[in-house]
Amino acid sequence: MMVRMTTTRNTPPPRIEHDCIGEMAIPGDVYWGIHTQRAIGNFTVTGIPDAKHPQLVRAYATVKRACAEANRELGLIDGDAASAIVAACMEIENGALADQFPVDVLQGGAGTSLNMNMNEVLANRALEIIGRPRGDYARIHPNDHVNHSQSTNDTYPAAAKLALVDALGPLAEETRRLMRAFHELADRHINDVTIGRTQLQDAVPMTHGQQFHAFATFLKTDLAELEALVPRLTVLNLGGTAIGTGICADLRFREAATAHLARITGLPVTAAPDPIAAVTDMSAYIAVSQSVKNLAVHLKKAADDLRLLNSGPHCGLGDLTVPARQAGSSIMPGKVNPVIPECVDQCCFMVFGMDTTVTWAAAEGQLQLNAFDPVIIHTLLEGMDTITRAMAMFRERCVDGIRVDTAVGRRHAASSPSTSASLNDAIGYERAADVARRASESGRTVRDVAGELSGLPDDDLDRLLDPIALSRRLGQTCRERQ
Repeated sequence: MMVRMTTTRNTPPPRIEHDCIGEMAIPGDVYWGIHTQRAIGNFTVTGIPDAKHPQLVRAYATVKRACAEANRELGLIDGDAASAIVAACMEIENGALADQFPVDVLQGGAGTSLNMNMNEVLANRALEIIGRPRGDYARIHPNDHVNHSQSTNDTYPAAAKLALVDALGPLAEETRRLMRAFHELADRHINDVTIGRTQLQDAVPMTHGQQFHAFATFLKTDLAELEALVPRLTVLNLGGTAIGTGICADLRFREAATAHLARITGLPVTAAPDPIAAVTDMSAYIAVSQSVKNLAVHLKKAADDLRLLNSGPHCGLGDLTVPARQAGSSIMPGKVNPVIPECVDQCCFMVFGMDTTVTWAAAEGQLQLNAFDPVIIHTLLEGMDTITRAMAMFRERCVDGIRVDTAVGRRHAASSPSTSASLNDAIGYERAADVARRASESGRTVRDVAGELSGLPDDDLDRLLDPIALSRRLGQTCRERQ
């Protein structure tokens, strides 16, 4: 069915394009074509366009550039057309035409709409580059030239995985910055003793430095996992086309396109060893999701612990104070809440939902294709961006401004009956338990009660109950030693 459109004096008239369904008028001032125009009308769920994910758009242009260079090298498309396509790809890689990718991120067809959107934009921009009008597809065609030797099913996953590599960069950097912030906080409190707690009950002494260093150690582990994802994400399937059999692709194309993509990106891009399996193998996506989720679990752990340690200020733990950022109540004057850790928690909840979405989408690939790459890549990029921003906020507006109440920590360490465990070897468990019970009932310190009941010399008691010594039985200080 033909759609009638009106134009203003400054707007080019619509051009008529056709596909297997029929004809449609395309606005004269856009670079996309009929496949994109239909997708705009079909997918109206989120209102979030593919352009919201610039990593994905740029990565798709990079994939198309590698394919165009492979096609030119192999003589599969003529040099002028290939050169124009390459030039158009490079423009998009540099941020041009970002508004020309309007299709909703939740699109059916396994990503065909974005692939054709990219093919059409590249074809029309390439036509302009060689001085031809948009829509002159006899000269440069979205399918015959831009998409030569390709399918959505090998190029979309390639672009998605390169986009994830791109997103890993800022995510890893913010993880590193937060890790360093916790290290620096730990360094400032190497010798400031406090009490450890298990199951929210008093346990045995530790230093504030050790507590903060533990958060940094979590992040160090997460950083290593993020960096290990790159080799997994760069095993690609170009030339596999529709289902991994390579139909419609020159037999030399797979090797050539993979080599060009590795050269262009500087990444360790390799061809999947089993192209049939690669079409439906979602394990790289799952690995990314699990690593990001694990990071979120660690981040939530740190945020929750800081909220607990900050509780009070008069009727809670009161071990430390997080920076006051805003009034905490519309009715209670002077109340200040730990709003930054609370916001971090909510970001982590979003990432947990991301992981659930990715798991289900990855598990729903039937027969020779998983059709749900679009929701996987959208959800992963959203989750990664959210947790990246959350870590920056957490570091800048909370961790960097934490103030430890060292006097409270010393008091907690001295008053915990659980420190009597350090007397077990010297006086036995039963007598140590009696010391703990009497200390708890009387509100006195273990040291005072043990001085009366244990029969041990004062020097031995001071040595056995020294909270700093107890906190470093394994030699830990707050910063790891290389």
